Amino acid sequence: MPRRRLPVTLAVAAALTSTFAASPPGAVAAEAGAWRADLSIVDSDDVGVTSDGGSVRLDRSAPRPASARTAQRSGYLLLAPHDLAAPADTVAAAVRGHVPEGAEVAVDVRGALAGGQWTEWVEARPDAPAALPAVRTVQARLHLTAAAEQDASGERRPDGRRGPSGGQEPGASGEREVGRGPVVDEVVLTPSTTRPPGEPAGRRAAGIPPSGYSFRVFATREGLVGGTTANGHVITERDHFAALPSRRGLATKDTGTYTVQVCAANGRCEWAPVWDVGPWNTRDDHWNLADTREMWQDLPHGKPEAQAAHQDAYNGGKDQFGRQVANPAGIDLADGTFWDGLALTDNSWVTVTYLWTGTGPAGTVASGGLPLEVRDGPATTAPPVGLAVDKAQVRAECGITGEVVTGSQGTSDVWVRVAAGMYLAKVNLIGVPELPAC
Repeated sequence: MPRRRLPVTLAVAAALTSTFAASPPGAVAAEAGAWRADLSIVDSDDVGVTSDGGSVRLDRSAPRPASARTAQRSGYLLLAPHDLAAPADTVAAAVRGHVPEGAEVAVDVRGALAGGQWTEWVEARPDAPAALPAVRTVQARLHLTAAAEQDASGERRPDGRRGPSGGQEPGASGEREVGRGPVVDEVVLTPSTTRPPGEPAGRRAAGIPPSGYSFRVFATREGLVGGTTANGHVITERDHFAALPSRRGLATKDTGTYTVQVCAANGRCEWAPVWDVGPWNTRDDHWNLADTREMWQDLPHGKPEAQAAHQDAYNGGKDQFGRQVANPAGIDLADGTFWDGLALTDNSWVTVTYLWTGTGPAGTVASGGLPLEVRDGPATTAPPVGLAVDKAQVRAECGITGEVVTGSQGTSDVWVRVAAGMYLAKVNLIGVPELPAC
């Protein structure tokens, strides 16, 4: 059976009040080295939240993440990176505010790694600090989720549908009832060190391939043009991004810090940023080992819960919301990724590499907007074998001399191998270090 999780409202009970009461600043005790998050700034890298005098709440326009297909609105406040006085490998978070029944508040943290990389996001609580490798810079992200919306009878519908026919009938007021959202007044983060220097954070840090973990999962086409992703991106026609069933790998809008390399059986691949959460689940980081996986730790490494539910009747054949799982999807792909990047015509099994779990050198695609053609040789005349999306990250395996080309970073004859038999011109990548020869 999967690990049972308390609602976030209860998980941070030591720091949350069940009813709103304006408390003076500093109500949460701060230990040595702790810092209080600045909740007063909401800017372009935040989504669905607003700040009023330092208190953060969901905006009425907060999105319902498209891929998850739930009725719950959610939003994120990305806080500024914080430099620590000394390396730390755990961070606890305490929150003060008001969380209505059914709503949730979570604080995710990540640590800065060498080469401009970051760890994935990990939830931090007072009773369960986030475990990280030893880092000197930490960033936090506040995640607010409203209570599920209800139909006219008061029934909670996690799929967002209302009434016995599944239509969108209005309630007695003539409008849908909007789920009540939480209010956060204060967040205090406390770093600490629990492991000897050099000791990795769990088994996940050992034996990882340079490119990251790879698994074969079932991919579905997300579609939903005009909808909004979990990170606030409005989906366009033939868009390019991916959705995974956990916010641990969710990139901020218009960034590719968390990128997947998706390869189809036809040999085509696309490097796409993770901009949405879903399908089916929202806490299923199936790419992590059992000691760090958030839910469903008894499943094999790399097996999505939806796949186990659909194929093996795991969890009664249902997802975390109690919905009957209709397909084994572990990744959703935007239309452009599905049709143009991978040349798929139907939902299919694909090989997904979760690039942020890797350890090799990386670069960021700088194409100025449109996806770049990935070639099977170091020349623009070589046949295309896939696409790399602007701002997506790629793992740089080695460098090779090829055709002289001009790109966003200048003119050069150096090409980078980003996967076996797949190349990008280095002048279209940012942050690639000196590489060994291919």
